[in-house]
Amino acid sequence: MNKWKIAFFTLSGTVLFAIILIVYLATRPVDDVNLAKGSENDESEGNVLVVQTTTKEFESISKKYLKDAAMGSPLPIDFTVGDDIQLQSKLTVFYTEIPITMNFEPIVDESGNIILKQTGMNVGLLNIPPETTMKIMRDTVEFPSWITVNPNEAEIYVDLSRVNIASGSRVRAKELDLPNDKILLEIIVPAK
Repeated sequence: MNKWKIAFFTLSGTVLFAIILIVYLATRPVDDVNLAKGSENDESEGNVLVVQTTTKEFESISKKYLKDAAMGSPLPIDFTVGDDIQLQSKLTVFYTEIPITMNFEPIVDESGNIILKQTGMNVGLLNIPPETTMKIMRDTVEFPSWITVNPNEAEIYVDLSRVNIASGSRVRAKELDLPNDKILLEIIVPAK
């Protein structure tokens, strides 16, 4: 057999295998995610300071804490806070960058943590299910331990009780009213 035929069939087989592998990984069912719950002693022990901030200030503070938690390694995602929270990233497939944009509505749960519920998504011109995109994001982005991506529920859980802030203080969300540019956070400073 001619060496060019062998090279052609080898290259064709490799490309076909890569396509099948990508389709398999993108369409296989996602695993369940266990959300880390706050500590059992969530009662406010200490002084509570209520802080009101704007969406731009909240975005800036959030980016700083994410950057510090990433320990200098660049995060492949960026986000903006406006009437909702929008995550932007790029997925590289066959040397082509595909822009990904996901929109989330923030919800404050009973323990003061934030649940980002997905409300919209754009992946270039592709029609990819939201669960698959969030699974890819969960598997490729190294988030801090206090952020959990749950593809089955199309949400991101931000456990504010696990965010390290100065001198043992903790932060808890009280209200996130992004359209009205009103964000209330409680900072719990230990009494001792």
